[in-house]
Amino acid sequence: MATATADKNVEAKPRQSGGKNDARRLRKTGMKTIAVDPKQMGRILHSESGHNTIFDLAFDGQSAKVMIVDWQYEPIKGALLHVDLKRIAMDKVLRVSVPILLKGEAPGVKQQGGILEQILREVEIECLPADIPSHIDVDVSNLMFGQIVRVSDLPHGGKLKFLTDENQSVAHVVAVKEVVEAAPAEAGAEAAAAPAEPEVIKKGKQETEGEAAEGGKGEKAEKAEKPEKPEKKK
Repeated sequence: MATATADKNVEAKPRQSGGKNDARRLRKTGMKTIAVDPKQMGRILHSESGHNTIFDLAFDGQSAKVMIVDWQYEPIKGALLHVDLKRIAMDKVLRVSVPILLKGEAPGVKQQGGILEQILREVEIECLPADIPSHIDVDVSNLMFGQIVRVSDLPHGGKLKFLTDENQSVAHVVAVKEVVEAAPAEAGAEAAAAPAEPEVIKKGKQETEGEAAEGGKGEKAEKAEKPEKPEKKK
């Protein structure tokens, strides 16, 4: 369980705000507008610890521990537009969400033909900044069909406090849904029923042709039954 503290140094430069209103708003909130390298921010966000990474920010001759608390990408090109940074006190606990990773192969899947379903992908914890894990591994190599892994089953020591409900389900092995099994049968029934309409049409056509043929034969027979007029004697 690796921690999210990173040995990284990021240099920041002053940046002019959009206007007087923006500057006033930032002063009220205690925030500053700074410019940082977007590529460096992108590498931090895509690192193993992601936005929980704690790094050193150098600004105006001073350095502070910070972490990313919010960020925004440009929707079309995907460029990083801005990030919100928070100053971190290493001796004060933080509330963060960390990802849950399932490890191993569940016998309920391999031997019993079930499906491993992960219900919860992140868990909220409280701990000191230096103790923030990049992720929490859950071993499912003993998980049988019908069994459930809950938050209370997640591995943790005394350094982490789980804030998510301990009865919350994390993962379980379930049966294949009946809808999936019924789909091929329904498809087969539709395929079997599909030729019915052309057969009816074909049959009707044959009957029509048959009626026409019978009608024609009857007309010929009627003509044949009419007696021929006798020839007049001279």
